[in-house]
Amino acid sequence: MRIKVDRDKCEGHSRCYSLAPDLVDVDDLGNAFELNGGEVPAGLNDRAQLIIDNCPEFAIEIVED
Repeated sequence: MRIKVDRDKCEGHSRCYSLAPDLVDVDDLGNAFELNGGEVPAGLNDRAQLIIDNCPEFAIEIVED
């Protein structure tokens, strides 16, 4: 499973970072970006879905390889 943050949609609420700092990080403005090339480590699929569901801008999505 991989996730992708659409940096154009991200408004810097940082909810994803507060819920899953092991999957995303934020820049100095609070805008999120995925870690590890977006690859979700085993056992963290539920956490990935949580940040997708909690993004108010719908800026995070699952991408197919």
